[in-house]
Amino acid sequence: MRVETNEWLRQSEYDLDTAESMYAAGRYIYTIFMCHLAVEKALKSLIVEQTGKVPPKIHNLVRLMKQGNAKLTYEQVKYVTRLSLAGIVTRYPEDLRRAIDDYPRSVTRDYLDHAKDVVRCLKQQIK
Repeated sequence: MRVETNEWLRQSEYDLDTAESMYAAGRYIYTIFMCHLAVEKALKSLIVEQTGKVPPKIHNLVRLMKQGNAKLTYEQVKYVTRLSLAGIVTRYPEDLRRAIDDYPRSVTRDYLDHAKDVVRCLKQQIK
């Protein structure tokens, strides 16, 4: 495994831990945002490992998934697509109250569980 790949994976795991902390604190939109970062960095690790090049400085998970040729299930692809859109809303909420209402505890738990699943799957494709 490339050194750079390992660094992206370490950051992805750190972001998942932060997502758990934000969830425990009831900061759900930040949980979603950290899930997005964790998946983004895991996808970038896959790109680095496959190409040996610095991944693009973009946040679009669908484009990163395609560029990294990620092997994900249909359900995982649906989730990553949803998370990519949620990442925009949680990064730049136009209406904070609405963003908070859109991501209650149960919805956020689902996002977090799926993020862990996707990161785990991407890591297996690297090792």
